[in-house]
This record gives sequence, C-alpha cells and structure tokens, in this order.
Amino acid sequence: MKAFALSRSSGHPFLSRTTFLRSRTQALVPQKFFFSRAKYSESGLDGSFRARVVPQTLLAAEKEEAKAVLSLFLKKLGLSSVLAARTINKSDGFIDHLLSQLHSVHKSRYLVGRELTTLEIRDALNPYLETLLEEYGSILVDFVESFPNHPSPVKKNTKEIVQKQPLVETSATSISTLNSKKLKALARVSDISPTGKLPPHIVYLLELGMELEAIREVTRKFPAFAYYSLDGKIKPVIEFLLDLGVPKVDIPGILSKRPQLCGISLTGNLIPTMEYLEELGVDKKQWAKVIYRFPPLLTYSRSKLKSTVDFLYEKGLSAENVGKIITRCPNIISYSVQEKLRPAAEYFESLEVNVALLLQRSPQTFGLSIEANLKPMTQFFLDRGYSLGDVTTMISRYGTLYTFSLSDNVTPKWDFFLTMVYPKSELIKFPQYFGYSLEDRIKPRYEIMRKHSIKLLLNQMLSLSEQDYHTLLKKKMQKMVGE
Repeated sequence: MKAFALSRSSGHPFLSRTTFLRSRTQALVPQKFFFSRAKYSESGLDGSFRARVVPQTLLAAEKEEAKAVLSLFLKKLGLSSVLAARTINKSDGFIDHLLSQLHSVHKSRYLVGRELTTLEIRDALNPYLETLLEEYGSILVDFVESFPNHPSPVKKNTKEIVQKQPLVETSATSISTLNSKKLKALARVSDISPTGKLPPHIVYLLELGMELEAIREVTRKFPAFAYYSLDGKIKPVIEFLLDLGVPKVDIPGILSKRPQLCGISLTGNLIPTMEYLEELGVDKKQWAKVIYRFPPLLTYSRSKLKSTVDFLYEKGLSAENVGKIITRCPNIISYSVQEKLRPAAEYFESLEVNVALLLQRSPQTFGLSIEANLKPMTQFFLDRGYSLGDVTTMISRYGTLYTFSLSDNVTPKWDFFLTMVYPKSELIKFPQYFGYSLEDRIKPRYEIMRKHSIKLLLNQMLSLSEQDYHTLLKKKMQKMVGE
C-alpha cells in the first residue's frame, strides 16, 4: 500500500526513521508506553525535567479522534460499521497506545501548548496502522482487541520466517497457547491457496451468504470451526437444516450463533436429540422456527434437556404444555435449573403467583435475575401505592411485564399514565399497557381521544386494531352528537 511505503520511508513528514522504528517496536513488544496519559516531560534550562499536565478534556477529545481514525481504517479493510464499533469497544488498551504514538510524533506541539488538528491526527496514525496491517494481515483485529497481550505477526512464507527474528522475547510471550490456536484457525479460514482461491469450506459458506468477516468472527470465538470438513461436517448439517425448512437466508445467522452444530454427528446426536424432544411434545413441523430462535438447543446433552423438562413437570405442567414451551421459547433449556429456574419459581411462589401458568405464558421471565430484575420491578409498583396482591394480579395477567426495562420502558410509560384520566386501578385490570409503544400507540391514540373528548377503557384504547379503534371512536362521536 502507498501509505505503508511512505511510513517505511525516513522522509515521511510525521515519522522520522528513528521515531518510526521506536514506535514500531513499542507496538510489537508489550511494554509501558513512552508517555503517561496525563503528563509529558519538558526540558528545563538546568537540564532537569519537569512535567507539563495535559488537560483531560484534550485527552478525551484526542481519544475520540483516534477512535474515529481506527474505525474508518477498519471499515476500509471491509468490516461493517457494527463490527468496527464492536472492535473499538474492546480496544481501550490499543486506543491508549495510539495516543502515545500520537504524542511521541508530535511532542513538540504539546510543549508549546498547541492542539493538533483532525488532519494532523489522521496523518500521524494512518501510516502507523498501515504498518501494523503489513505485520499482522488478517489477524489485525485480534491484535487490536488483545493489545498489549497481542499475538505474534503472521509469517507469510518460509524465507520470511528464516530471515525474521522473533519480535517478542520468550520471557515476554505470555501470548499463550490459546492465542496461538486461535491465530492458526484464523489463518486457515483467511489464507488464499496458490491457485488464488479461498479454501473450499469458506467458498461454500460465502455462497450461502455468510460474510468473510462473520466467518472470522465465528472462528475467533470457536477456533475448531476452521477445521471442520466441508463434506464430512459442514455441508451435511447445512443441507439437513435446509431440508427441515430453514430458509437459506437464516443459515449464516444460525452458524454465527452456534457453529458447534457443524461439529455434531447427524445420526449420532442431532437426529436422536430431535426425536427425544419430539417425544416431549416439540412440534416437528416447527423445527425450522425452533432452531432459528435458539440454535444451541440441539447441542445440549440429554441430561441437560432432561433436567429442565423434569423441573417443568415438577411445577405441574403437562407433557403437552412442556412441548409448547420448548417450541415457543427453546432458550429456556439454557437456564440453569438451580441458579435460575428454581430460584425464580420460589420468588414468584412467595408472591402467590401460579408458577405453572406463568411458565406457560412467559417462560423467558424465569431467566431474569431476582436481584437485578424481579425484585426492583415488584418494588417499583409497591412504591407507587399498589399492594402486593395488586402486583400478583398484574404478574398473573401479564407475566411479560417483568421482562421490560424499568428505566427505558416502565418508568416513561408510568409517567405518561399519570397525565391521563385513568385511575391507577386500570393498570391492575390491564397491565398489558406497558407492552405497547409509547410513541407509536399510546400517545397518538390518547391524543385523539382527548381532542374529541371521548372516554374509552384503557384496554379499548390500546388493544383494538386500527380499524376497530376508529370505528369505535366514530360510534362514540355519533352518540355524543345525538345526545
């Protein structure tokens, strides 16, 4: 790349050869930064050094500029905006390192108190990022996210391996075996063969609509995926899913969520697990939806499945209802019986809630934290004048209520409810109020009622379809005119 060629040149306007080599060594060997984040040395006339404090506001602004430069660089490499943002969120150490690089290049500017422009920051950091790309290639993202405990650079060929000395001394290589395995796996899904083609299993996945960066992301999380045979593992499982009715467009998402599916034997594990779940009542016609909702379901052991099912039976659910729950909310299998399901059930039982009924209506509620979710929601309503019996009634009528965010959902809707003409008892009768959109449903419909001086029950105002709602309004207005 041109930018890389410039950065290697001693004539680069921002990086002298000495500074460049020093900064490069700093990038490749984990050690302390040249400068602290808040102070930089300034030579005194007597030959001593004194510290100049850099304002925190300036450091914060430069950090944002560095993030913006890194984000743009990652996007140019082909990462989506979402993946680029995710990488930056994991890379505080590397962002701080970029600041130290910036300060080492422009030290004289700080000594005279001059702030850098966006262009100067970009021109200083981009060549450095190009250098890292040259060194790390397709594993640059891992370098950025794991800095300073970063992986070794990619060796491109045997000649290069012979010529290059290790960039990190053995004593400093706590880069670990885990990192090594991950890097080998990443190289396997990224390397282009001498014929100029990607490996067959990668080509197959790309043809299915899975993006290369998504494949790399899966490999970072689960390195074994890189070693799955195309014809022996990946292709048979994907064709099996397609035969079940899973849309081709959903396959990439399923593999991203649970790549281990491709490592499980069809005849030895997947099909027997499905047959077992069908015996429990899972609707065989719904397998495509079940797998899409929760891909890990088929990778759980028989004992894990049985422990959850036994708990549901223990709480009084019939075989038919157990099957319906797993079909509609298969991720209930992922909840620990001892750490999630049983404690949540005991909490609701203490409120005299019918747990079996709540499990049928809102099984996802049992995956919530008692201290962080359940108790605060109960206390919210108690603090607003409702009795424990009122809260029990609300949960029984609308168990999903407890899955909502207090700050983002329940509190804003409560505040608006207080501006309406309804008594608080309306929420006991119709707690489903909290499930409707405040901006798209509640406010617009209430405004129409208020404008025409019409009164409807809270249930009528929100639960009716758009057509039925306006039909009812029209009747009410005609009745008012007749009176």
